[in-house]
Amino acid sequence: MTELLTLADGTIAYDVTGEGPLVVLAPGVGNGRDAYRFVTPHLVAAGYRVATVDLRGSGESSVGWPSYSRTAIAGDLIALIRHLGGPAVLVGHSISGGAATIVAAQAPDLITGIIELAPFTRTQSMRLGDLRHGPYRRGALRLVGTLLGSRSSWQRYLDVAYPGTKPADWAAHLAGIDAMLREPGRMQALQSMLRSAPTDAGTHLADVRCPALIIEGSLDPDWVDPRAEGEAIVAAMPTGLARLEMIDGAGHYPHVQYPAETVALMLTFLRTDAHA
Repeated sequence: MTELLTLADGTIAYDVTGEGPLVVLAPGVGNGRDAYRFVTPHLVAAGYRVATVDLRGSGESSVGWPSYSRTAIAGDLIALIRHLGGPAVLVGHSISGGAATIVAAQAPDLITGIIELAPFTRTQSMRLGDLRHGPYRRGALRLVGTLLGSRSSWQRYLDVAYPGTKPADWAAHLAGIDAMLREPGRMQALQSMLRSAPTDAGTHLADVRCPALIIEGSLDPDWVDPRAEGEAIVAAMPTGLARLEMIDGAGHYPHVQYPAETVALMLTFLRTDAHA
């Protein structure tokens, strides 16, 4: 059942399933909490209390927030974990991966570990030569179209971001995303998140004090070299805290394309690193 957390500037929608140590799952840009529909049942079955959350401006959370930055999203997640009675292991995808970095640095008492899926948590730079990499070029061009307000460009980006394997409910999932983005304020929230640079998250990488797992898809089109991006995130955190795992064949959504592999990595981390 959907619950709402009322904050100063709006409401955050979430739901909680299961019993045990708390794991909070935060999705990426343009997704609702159903992005974790294939992951949540496995975590619950493994003995965890799982909270899935809609980011501000997305899903069933309210629109019209003054900011959609990673710092703002981190504040929402801190408030939710406090409300649910942390500590928690925080899982963040893409923009929420950056937010997870900030949460871990700013509220270490609430976090026993972070898992970042294809995270945008470092300052990004594009070199002209990067555009020679076909998947990166196609993804970037579709994101430009999205920034200009095209919902169809976002759908075409998603096609690139899910190389090869698509989930069985792909058509229904795309239809649901499009329906959400047709609601007043949703597309504007997505655009604001895309414009939000991960600089704020990058400045906190060295301040993380809990174990961290970075999961990258080997075919993620958002980077020319996803492994190098993951290695750079690990290197920017204190020595020995973070490790990188690659999922071969996955794009920007490993938890949707390869949920079994993603869950296996998450459970190993939860039990041996985060001790949850």
